[in-house]
Amino acid sequence: MKFQDATSAEIDSIMNAAWQAFMMYRQTTLQQRANLMRQIAKEMEAAGDELIQTAMRETNLPEARLRNERARTMFQLTSYADACEAGHWLEVRIDTAVPDKGDPDLRKWQVPIGPVVVFGASNFPFAYSTAGGDTASALAAGCPVIVKAHPAHAETSEIVAKAIARAIAKEKLPAGVFAHVHGAGFETGKALVTHPHTRAVGFTGSYGGGKALFDWANQRKQPIPVFAEMGSINPIFLLPGKLAVSAKEVAAQCFGSITLGVGQFCTNPGLIVGIEGKDLDLFIEELGTAISKAVPGTMLHPGIAKAYTEKRAAALAGADVATVAVAGTEPQVNQGRPTVASATAEAFFRNPLLHQEVFGPYSLVIQCKNKGDMLGVVRHLEGQLTTSLMATDQDIADHPEVVAAAQDICGRFILNGVPTGVRVALSMQHGGPFPATTDSRFTSVGADGIKRWVRPLSYQGWPDALLPDALKNGNPLHLWRTINDKLTNDLI
Repeated sequence: MKFQDATSAEIDSIMNAAWQAFMMYRQTTLQQRANLMRQIAKEMEAAGDELIQTAMRETNLPEARLRNERARTMFQLTSYADACEAGHWLEVRIDTAVPDKGDPDLRKWQVPIGPVVVFGASNFPFAYSTAGGDTASALAAGCPVIVKAHPAHAETSEIVAKAIARAIAKEKLPAGVFAHVHGAGFETGKALVTHPHTRAVGFTGSYGGGKALFDWANQRKQPIPVFAEMGSINPIFLLPGKLAVSAKEVAAQCFGSITLGVGQFCTNPGLIVGIEGKDLDLFIEELGTAISKAVPGTMLHPGIAKAYTEKRAAALAGADVATVAVAGTEPQVNQGRPTVASATAEAFFRNPLLHQEVFGPYSLVIQCKNKGDMLGVVRHLEGQLTTSLMATDQDIADHPEVVAAAQDICGRFILNGVPTGVRVALSMQHGGPFPATTDSRFTSVGADGIKRWVRPLSYQGWPDALLPDALKNGNPLHLWRTINDKLTNDLI
């Protein structure tokens, strides 16, 4: 099905409607917002097999994966609904007046910032797209959402958008609380980001796409935040003690993570770093054998398959890069061929191309001469979503500088595990230093993701009757609040 790109006039109308809806939606109760998200989850389920079959056709993803992803998306929506009601993200702070010191009564909380533009991701048509985490968290915060559908699964996005619209109607909220637009060209994205009513942007995708949005946002007369997740090579560091006892097991873990979903996860491990020796040789041999037996899989869409083929070829063409193994089966059209390559630490230092993400079932093993080389590799890396250590307790004690440096470049620090798989939980940090994301202080997964779409507002000297319910003496919302530096849900 062919969808027309939204015109500038249509975008202006949509943004005006979103701004008007914001005036009412920001006044809704936490319960009303939670009810909306739970209703969206119900409507996604009610979309039934049509939604699954459409996504299968557009993305080449298997039915089981899509059913699981829809279930995850529904869980995300209900999880954000629960978090919205709990209100911890409001971060209520109350310092009562101290008249004999002349200190005024101060009460602070978080308020929604306004319409949020969300760009659907290519690799998760449900969980990171139209009704995904960015949309759910923004609605929880009290912000209207405008989604730009990803062109690779536009029809899937349209079905989900209609489900959201039905939920909004059933909850008797203004239609402008949510809008859905199409646009294959960059003009649509630029018009959305630069519109004066847009107050923030959520994005999951490539570095080039995210950086363009970030630049447009900062060139506005009134700059706005862009929370862009832009990819990562998610290095895994193999410390010698662990390899000495578990080389085969670690190789099997890495193989599963590299090839999961044809390597099309933002947490796919694209770099593996170890120290030369027989244990690393065994690891490489085991990983290579598994890769050679792997079967190429069909990638999400021709654009991703083309980019993988080209970037893989460029990476393997380096004079200092050796191909360890490729899948023995020849790939068909739009399939990604699992591949593992190897290079020395010196080559990694010289060749910035080896630092770049190859989005697909590909990983590069860096062979270091010693732990000084390994530390050098860490220090040459830019910001990452994740960093993993395969290590014993003694390894951690023996490599303090490597451990400290590896922690500094990531948002999630993993011990003896692989990075693929992102749990929807309050303690999850899905974000990292630039260029993994544009703001490492925030996460795009878990209830803390709501904090991207709010700003602090402090009330001074207001009478209790005129304060928002969250700040009133009687605590009618039963929130946990910090009152005179003590966390409590007591009344004042």
